[in-house]
Amino acid sequence: MPDLLIELFSEEIPARMQGKAAQDLKKLMTDGLVEAGLTYSGAEAFSTPRRLALTVHGLRAESPTLREERRGPKVGAPDKALEGFMRGAGVTRDQLEEREEKKGAFYYATVVTPGRPAAEIVAEQLEKTVRNFPWPKSMRWGAGSLRWVRPLHRILCLLTDEAGDHPIDLDIDGIKAGQTTEGHRFMGDGAFEVTGFEDYETRLKRAFVILDPQARADAIWHDATNMAFARGLEVVEDQGLLREVAGLVEWPVVLMGDIAEEFLGLPPEVLQTSMKEHQKFFSVKNPATGRIEKFVTVANIETSDNGATILAGNQKVLAARLSDAKFFWENDLRVARSEGLSAWTERLGNVTFHHALGSQRDRIARITALARGIAPAVGADRHLAGEAADVAKADLSTEMVYEFPELQGLMGRYYAEAAGLPAEVAAACEDHYAPLGPSDAVPTAPVSVAVALADKLDTLTGFWAIDEKPTGSKDPYALRRAALGVIRLVLENGLRLPLRKEILISLMMFRNHLFETFGTDEHRLVNEFIEEIADHGIFGAAVEAIVQRVKDSNSMAKDTVPEKLAKVEEIAADLIAFFHDRLKVHLRGLGITHDIIEACIAMPNNDDLVLVEKRVYALDQFIVSEEGGNLLQGFKRANNILAQAEEKDGVEYSFGADVKFAETDEERALFAALEAAEARIAPAMKDEDFGAAMEAMAGLRAPIDAFFEAVQVNAENQVVRRNRLNMLASIRQTCLQVADLTKIEG
Repeated sequence: MPDLLIELFSEEIPARMQGKAAQDLKKLMTDGLVEAGLTYSGAEAFSTPRRLALTVHGLRAESPTLREERRGPKVGAPDKALEGFMRGAGVTRDQLEEREEKKGAFYYATVVTPGRPAAEIVAEQLEKTVRNFPWPKSMRWGAGSLRWVRPLHRILCLLTDEAGDHPIDLDIDGIKAGQTTEGHRFMGDGAFEVTGFEDYETRLKRAFVILDPQARADAIWHDATNMAFARGLEVVEDQGLLREVAGLVEWPVVLMGDIAEEFLGLPPEVLQTSMKEHQKFFSVKNPATGRIEKFVTVANIETSDNGATILAGNQKVLAARLSDAKFFWENDLRVARSEGLSAWTERLGNVTFHHALGSQRDRIARITALARGIAPAVGADRHLAGEAADVAKADLSTEMVYEFPELQGLMGRYYAEAAGLPAEVAAACEDHYAPLGPSDAVPTAPVSVAVALADKLDTLTGFWAIDEKPTGSKDPYALRRAALGVIRLVLENGLRLPLRKEILISLMMFRNHLFETFGTDEHRLVNEFIEEIADHGIFGAAVEAIVQRVKDSNSMAKDTVPEKLAKVEEIAADLIAFFHDRLKVHLRGLGITHDIIEACIAMPNNDDLVLVEKRVYALDQFIVSEEGGNLLQGFKRANNILAQAEEKDGVEYSFGADVKFAETDEERALFAALEAAEARIAPAMKDEDFGAAMEAMAGLRAPIDAFFEAVQVNAENQVVRRNRLNMLASIRQTCLQVADLTKIEG
């Protein structure tokens, strides 16, 4: 069985595209070969800055001959129908066979598709792959029509078997396939022919090309860490940068350079970001002080002076870059110390957050009010929470963040400290963006939590207010991430924070959009009430209070106010449903099945996410136990019988059963068990001890089983029948206190 080697040799491929391109080449080729009947035993794809390579092992020498029977029209069908069938099957009239079936006689044709040699199929599939390759961006060059990420110079396509190596006959826009490649652009010895993958990889290495990107990354990291260790330093780990640099070189040569003394006082994050973004340098820190003191760069060539000239040039360019950073840093510090962060905050009034949601300054005002209201619920000082929210976005106006947007938040902390603000405020400036992803750390400091929640809730309610919600895979404003951030902040800090009230309050702050037909007096009252909430943390019946106060102030508003507030309620309900969707994703990631989650979300107070989570974990443990599984079956049996009876009788059986109508010991035992269970369940539910409540429910398993074994629910005596149905209603009511068991599958 032959092996296949393909190399597509071009000008430099952007590092960010190489990994996916190699996998796309592998998938497109192997899928196409298998579809054409060529199976294989294994395949590997590789990439360097100038080439994509694929090796396929154990390929079939030719595709198998296929025989297929096709049923045609009925015997006696019109000639045109028969001619169309024969044309499609590629047969003549004398090759057709008539067969009798239940519905009559039909024509059958046997279609034979002969096998084809591997070389023919490979050539066909490779041309299709090259012409339709899914580059994010591609270009044309010269007079040809072929598109590639960069000009394609050479195609190597080679089949190797026991008889030797066989180049594939293929020509794509004048680029003729062969078995020739070349090594390093500067250190290689020009073009050379290869006889198979092992020869190809070996000769490339001799020509100063490491084919495997992971091998290049490992070599870079090994050399860099060894250099740093020899000087008592550490390389700051950055896997993304390591992958990118490995995609920039074919023969990595690691060099370590110095940072001028005048720049060592810059924050380490500034040095690290500047070197990474502009120069693709790794930062090297002193573990004793945490300072960034050196850098590592990776050259693509060995030089006679061991990289001294390369380092000198890099250090010169780096000094220019860091001079800019030093200027920004010192200028920003001067403003922070002399004018405070409010100078930057005021400038944000000229920065649009969203054309329908006002400026960044408008947003800061909303977040500040929200943070002050949320503060008591998270154990934060209201004044500190408001102060932190008011300056948390200030660094967006700084010169440093303008140059390095990825430093927003972090620079806010530095500048808040320089301005002499409390430590809690400075920490919130950095932490309020978190968590940014599922693996990001969650803030735990109360002030940071309050501001982080306010920030994310304002974003979510704002875009819900203007109906800019995620659709399908599109989420341009990262609202799913914001919702997951709120969920993780609440759950990981154990916050008993009813989201519905917070969402309603936040929505009311978008009064220009939700209350656009209100008059001046109504606006004033809405504003006053929001300020009252922010000042005193009054969460009560916010909507109802606004309705009443606006009605009292202007009788003409009685019709419009409920309509506007109904819209707020509708938006809030939709946003709560969105939170539930993200909570389901979060909990399913922890191994909880969807029906368990649905059963708990269906319960009252489902905007209290900590309460929902407690129910979920308790129910999950209960259902997988033997008692829980059996009780669930008993509950479902009782609920099904009850539902059928209620539908038939047109009444709801929920009036309570009476033990005096019990006719059997099993009925009386179930009465006693329900009474005993309720005595344990009620206090457990009050204490939110769902495990204890479910343990009490588990005690119902045996008496319910015995009841169904001994008793016919639909007795002829209607009094007894109704009493037994009411007993089933008691079972349903008792079991539904903890979760909606009707949603549990199985």
